[in-house]
Amino acid sequence: MTGHTTASLTLPLGHPEMEQLETHVQSRLNGRVQHFRLVVRGCGLILTGHTHTYYAKQLAQHAVMEVTTLPILANEIEVS
Repeated sequence: MTGHTTASLTLPLGHPEMEQLETHVQSRLNGRVQHFRLVVRGCGLILTGHTHTYYAKQLAQHAVMEVTTLPILANEIEVS
């Protein structure tokens, strides 16, 4: 192994596999986060969206951590 991540983890935003990753995470959240998106920034991810609870924000972060090895640079999911 060379230490590289798999190709599906380094794809640009809008690529079908990135959209598939977003869809998978959304299905795990059961509608708790609206307008959920993953933004690739450099070598990491930024989570965006809107929810009503900090618990749902945390669930989203853990769901992403389960399916990718890319670091989460920021969780910008708004809670209100």
